[in-house]
Amino acid sequence: MKRIKAACIQQTLHFLLKEDTDHDLAVSTVQQEVERYKRQLERGHVQHKILSEETLEDGSVLIKIIKQYNASPVGDYLN
Repeated sequence: MKRIKAACIQQTLHFLLKEDTDHDLAVSTVQQEVERYKRQLERGHVQHKILSEETLEDGSVLIKIIKQYNASPVGDYLN
């Protein structure tokens, strides 16, 4: 029998601008989406660590994150 002792997933998320929207509106929409994503992680009690968050020249946002995989223990991944 095997058991998962620790598990995390590393992701690079690119929050893109909507192309058919005014640029300033698209940038603010992306910023709101990023904040909504972070709140969702908190509300869901998902253990996570944001490694980097970068706003690109076009206003889109790139986030590198390590987060808990399903409900598995995270072990030393987030240290």
